Amino acid sequence: MHEVIDSSAATKTSLAGWWRAEGGLREALIIAVPLVVSSLSWTVMNFIDRLFLLSYSADTVAAALPAGIMAFAAISFPLGVASYASTFVAQYYGAGRRTKVGHAVWQAVWIGVLAVPAALAAIPLAPWMFTAEGTPAQITALEVEYFTTLSFSGGAMVLAAALSAFFSGRGQVRVVMIVDSLAALVNVGLDYLWIFGHWGFPEGGIAGAGWATTAAIWFKVVCYFVLFVRREYREEFATLAGWRVDFPLMRRLLRYGFPGGLQMALEVAAFGTFTVLVGRLGADVLAATSLAFNVNNFAFMPVWGVGMAASTMVGRRLGENRPDLATRASWSCAAIGISYMIAICLFYTVFPQVMIEPYRLQATDQAEFARLESLVIVLLRFVAAFGFFDAVNVCFAGTLKGAGDVVFVLVSSVGIAALGVLATYVGLSFGLGLYWCWSVLTAWVVLLSAAFLYRFLYGPWRSMRVIEPEVE
Repeated sequence: MHEVIDSSAATKTSLAGWWRAEGGLREALIIAVPLVVSSLSWTVMNFIDRLFLLSYSADTVAAALPAGIMAFAAISFPLGVASYASTFVAQYYGAGRRTKVGHAVWQAVWIGVLAVPAALAAIPLAPWMFTAEGTPAQITALEVEYFTTLSFSGGAMVLAAALSAFFSGRGQVRVVMIVDSLAALVNVGLDYLWIFGHWGFPEGGIAGAGWATTAAIWFKVVCYFVLFVRREYREEFATLAGWRVDFPLMRRLLRYGFPGGLQMALEVAAFGTFTVLVGRLGADVLAATSLAFNVNNFAFMPVWGVGMAASTMVGRRLGENRPDLATRASWSCAAIGISYMIAICLFYTVFPQVMIEPYRLQATDQAEFARLESLVIVLLRFVAAFGFFDAVNVCFAGTLKGAGDVVFVLVSSVGIAALGVLATYVGLSFGLGLYWCWSVLTAWVVLLSAAFLYRFLYGPWRSMRVIEPEVE
């Protein structure tokens, strides 16, 4: 415990001093708020997307969650690897090695280029993926349709993550906020046109929602690339000169990004399997779970933005060889994320109907929605129960990733996720229902947060670096 007290700069600073200090609350908010807005823009987009689909039919809402998760799982490995470029950017930037920044981003871009055909290769597997789960036939057909259209956006997601790393890793997060928000607006507009068939667009239903998302993500890639190759960046960061594959740097990115990508892929696949198992309880149960998760995005995605801020701040401070400031930055981001999550979960507990009301207003079949409403309210109580632990999980995982402690994150995440899926399967086999599944999910989050907090307090992350030592 002595090491923890000595290394925690935040504990040695008054609240007022913590606000003003390097790595303190003010700096964390400056980095985190634009990333939170960026995350919220996509949360709002998904929220409106689900509202449109609910207005179209309840079956499309039920199909959107598992199909969306599986489409994300199919691309999550290269996405996790490419996203890790932000840690390289942060540490190179903190170390003052500016020209290496462009080289690091380009290695991630090439991973994104390879991800385009890889995502499309998953399309033939879609019928097998969803027919194996035992859900109603009409839901399965919609899942396959949605997965197929989203697969055209998979490579674009990786490319966007690679290019946005240039801005987020250096702390230029307002650019990320603006580009992501614009892309979300494009998505919402196309959702309205493509789902229902307005202004000459075909009535696509759930496929229209998928094509709208695909177009918006490719729009985001174009925006980031145009900004990335601006003259001032070309000169200072070698954003064009560094376009070739740098094999030593690529190997280093894969070395640290591989565990992160594998962790993301396996964890998302485990979560997708969880929703598939829940789908065996019926279409109403799956639709209620989908709506509860969609509402939960308002709590989770902003905290995800705070976790990204923690990773950026920690990476930059470790690049400067200031582990004391990295520690303070971690506590600052955790304080922001946990405070937000406590507030939003209290709101879920006291006013759950407020979060559900937009869905009720959009529902075409009020009797059908009434069957879902009471169930969704109960599920939001579960969200409120594990929300605090989710914030701990995300914020301290961001710290560990920003330092390069990715193997621990991989082993902990995958091990606990496997236990969660197994417990869900066994419980359903013995006739236990939805509440058992959500109790397992709660325990899953609690265990993960405990593992990451322990590693933050006692692990070796302060001495880790992902960038190679500079040759004098």
